[in-house]
Amino acid sequence: MTTLVCTNASGAAAPATQTRPYPYPSFSSYVTARRPVLLRTARSLTANPSDAEDLLQTALTKTYVAWERIEDHRALDGYVRRALVNTRTSQWRKRKVDEFACDELPEPEPGPGLDDPAEQQALHDAMWRAIMKLPARQRAMVVLRYYEDLSEAQTADVLGVSVGTVKSAVSRALGKLREDPELGLARQ
Repeated sequence: MTTLVCTNASGAAAPATQTRPYPYPSFSSYVTARRPVLLRTARSLTANPSDAEDLLQTALTKTYVAWERIEDHRALDGYVRRALVNTRTSQWRKRKVDEFACDELPEPEPGPGLDDPAEQQALHDAMWRAIMKLPARQRAMVVLRYYEDLSEAQTADVLGVSVGTVKSAVSRALGKLREDPELGLARQ
C-alpha cells in the first residue's frame, strides 16, 4: 500500500493518514457475486450500457451507506433493485433535455461483430415467446438459471426441488428451445 503525501500550508510534506481496510468484507463479496445480475437489471432501466454501470455504482453506494441498517441480508437483491429504480427515477426527474436541430440524424456506426439492433430485438422477442411455450415449472427453472443467474443448487432451493430435478428439467427445456421453429428462423 502506498502512503499519500500532502503538503500543508507551510509547504512541508506530511504523511497523510493511512487508509483503513475495507470495513464491510461481506459487502465486497456480495458485490462480487451479484454484480452481473444487478448490472442486467440496471441495463433494463437505461438505454446506454455506460449509464447502467453508473446507475449500478450509485445504487451500490447507497447500499453501502445503509449496510449496517439492513437487518435481513437475504433480501439484499431487493434492496439494491429498489435503490436502482429509485435512483433512475430521480435521475429521470432531474434530467435536462437538450434538443438540437440538425440536417441529418446521427447514427452510431456499428462496431465489429455487432449485429443489427433490430435483429437482436427480434431474437430476444422470439426467445421469450419460446420460453412462454414451456411448461410453468421448466420456464421457472430456465428463467432462474439463465436470466437471474442462479446456480443449480440455488434454483433447486428456491423451487423446493432437488438439484437433479433442476438439471433434468433444464436439459429438457433447452432441448425444446433448440427445436422451436421460431428460434431456428430467428437465428438464421
